[in-house]
Amino acid sequence: MSILTYKGYQGRFEYDPGADIFHGDVLHITDVVTFQGRSIDELKTALADSIEDYFNLCKEVDKLPQKPFSGRFNVRLTPELHQKAARTAAIEGMSLNNWIVHAVKKAVTEPRA
Repeated sequence: MSILTYKGYQGRFEYDPGADIFHGDVLHITDVVTFQGRSIDELKTALADSIEDYFNLCKEVDKLPQKPFSGRFNVRLTPELHQKAARTAAIEGMSLNNWIVHAVKKAVTEPRA
């Protein structure tokens, strides 16, 4: 499975060898937005077209398009891990929120072995 992005929306796609076509759907929203193409270039165009169609449909029915991410999420930790994280953040002179943002950035940008 692979991911393409357009205007902050992520589309995941797979190749269907039986139909000899790539097909995909937009992630992280409950509305259904799909796209397909026979090449990666066609897929990129199809994703953009599908999202623009979604925006236009939302406008026609007077609905705000769903946004894939708000920038907020809840994390559930054990009380012990919560305490250790808060202590480490304080030692490093950071709020717990900033410390977690830093840790997530580091986890998603450093190369994996």
